[in-house]
Amino acid sequence: MHITIDEERCCGAGQCVLAAPDVFDQRDEDGVVVLLDADPPAAQHAAARDAAAICPAAAIMVQE
Repeated sequence: MHITIDEERCCGAGQCVLAAPDVFDQRDEDGVVVLLDADPPAAQHAAARDAAAICPAAAIMVQE
């Protein structure tokens, strides 16, 4: 799995951080997503998929 994010699309809702805190974080100054691990371990795959699915701005792309 490989994850990419589109910072321009991110609205700072923080749902990704709640769903997958080991994979995503947010910048303090504006809440934009920060990708902590673009190639997360298998144990994080389900959480990363969930985060991408619930992102209201569709700013997270997951490639299997």
